Amino acid sequence: KGFAGVMKRWGFHGGPATHGCTTHRGPGSIGSGTDPGRVLRGKKMAGRMGGNKCTVRNLDVIKIDKDKNLIFVKGAVPGPNGGYVIIRKSRYS
Repeated sequence: KGFAGVMKRWGFHGGPATHGCTTHRGPGSIGSGTDPGRVLRGKKMAGRMGGNKCTVRNLDVIKIDKDKNLIFVKGAVPGPNGGYVIIRKSRYS
């Protein structure tokens, strides 16, 4: 997905839509005030979203076509078309 704001990335509800508000999709306040005087670690903010490694367990290999260099897998394989997939024997079978 690339760079995403707090509404898409974390599900924030956003600010008021009317009555002079200028930050409709912003996060609002990010700190407590004078004490502690900093933004706490782990604060949900805008940033890179998606592209994470995903493991799907116990999919079945149906057929291997050596002529066309294809492996047929039963089940959902995450990722884009043409992306790399690592297939290995499952520990949890």
